[in-house]
Amino acid sequence: MHILPWDLTVIPSKFFLFAEAAQYTLQITFFGILVGLLIGLAAALGRLSKHQWLSGICKAYIFLIRGTPLLVQLFIVYYGLTSIVTIAPIPSAIIALGFHNGAYIAEIFRGSIQSIDIGQMEAARSLGMPKAKAMQRIILPQAFKRAVPPLGNQLIIALKDSSLASTIAVPELMLKGRQMGSSSFMYMEMFLIVGIWYLIMTSVLSFVMHRIEQRLKVSDRD
Repeated sequence: MHILPWDLTVIPSKFFLFAEAAQYTLQITFFGILVGLLIGLAAALGRLSKHQWLSGICKAYIFLIRGTPLLVQLFIVYYGLTSIVTIAPIPSAIIALGFHNGAYIAEIFRGSIQSIDIGQMEAARSLGMPKAKAMQRIILPQAFKRAVPPLGNQLIIALKDSSLASTIAVPELMLKGRQMGSSSFMYMEMFLIVGIWYLIMTSVLSFVMHRIEQRLKVSDRD
């Protein structure tokens, strides 16, 4: 009879030792997405601007961020900027995740805004409403609803991408798994625990985003 070389019985006893690391994972994910939403909305509006210089800057930002790995961006923020200012690991991770997610969120918002019938903007303008106010009151609320499903997907991706923050010494799940594995020589068992934590968190977030989508669909029918 073949016996597995791993002691899986340690998983229940070690599982909650990763709780604090999971909190750090959620923390950098939450603030990274929050920063990304602000940057993404600004970049999407800039991308759609009639001012060529502004649209060009936003296009260049999206092109550069989407064309380079998050790991490189993390290293640029954490190691590259140290010659200018010292940034701690957690803020570095939040900044890098924010700029990284912002580029993808910008394209999500841009697509959602452009999916709204242009006639709604024309109708608002014909009633004397300024373009900025029409965008704020008519276009953006509808665009946000349409953006919820892809934003939910981006949130899940951001949660998993946060594991790269372990490379700059952020005490999140992956770093905890490596540390526990090296001290106990139980790498498989520790990384299985890490995987279970990620599976739980992504499942909960997926459920929450699904509920939000259902609520928005109900409000559209009311």
